[in-house]
This record gives sequence, structure tokens and C-alpha cells, in this order.
Amino acid sequence: MAAGEEQSREYLRRHRLPELLQRLGALMLFHRPERPREFLIQVLERVKAGRRAEGEYPFLMDEANVDAMFSLLDVLGQGHIRPAQYREALKTLGLSTEDLELEDNVKITRDVFKKGMKKKMLESWSV
Repeated sequence: MAAGEEQSREYLRRHRLPELLQRLGALMLFHRPERPREFLIQVLERVKAGRRAEGEYPFLMDEANVDAMFSLLDVLGQGHIRPAQYREALKTLGLSTEDLELEDNVKITRDVFKKGMKKKMLESWSV
């Protein structure tokens, strides 16, 4: 691999640009704004405000969506899901599962699921 190519890869990795572009693209496809450039600017302004604790980060899913996702995963209505289901839900949303340390016998309740999702969504904007 050429030195320039390696430097480019390192630049992308260091600034987590692929993750940022993935999140921006997901928001665009979800909202399908009439004015995409203005929408992107607004999203990035919200990220900036969120970093300064002056506003909310833009999320692809709101609390009702997260509740609905949990309900879909908890098909038997037991009030909990398995760690494997939790990991797959995170992956489906493009969120990191790297630091999850859950035993296979742990039961993920709705509250744990919602808190974990919110935490992971916040972390996703820390680029």
C-alpha cells in the first residue's frame, strides 16, 4: 500500500469520518428532506450544539421508535430480551457493540434497552 493511501486511511480513521457520513446518510434517507444541503447543515449545527450541551443531538430514532423496536424483539411479551438480540439491534442501527460486556444469560429489560440505545446514539455523535 502506498504511503499516501495509508495516510488517507489513517486520517479517515482518526476523525471517524466513515461513521459520521454513515449517520448523516441514514438521517437523510430517513427524513428525505426537500433541501438536502440545508438539512445537513442543520444536522451538523445540532451536533455542534449538542457537544456544547446547548441542545439535543439529532437521532434517527426517538423514544417511541426505541420502544417499538424493543416490542418487536420481545415477541413473547416477557419484558426482556437476550443480549444477542440487543447486540443485533445496535448493529442494525449502525451503533457500536465493541464495549458491550454482557453474559449470555443476562436479561435486557425495556429500561436497560432504552438507556443503552440512548447512550450508544450519543456516543455515535462523538466524532
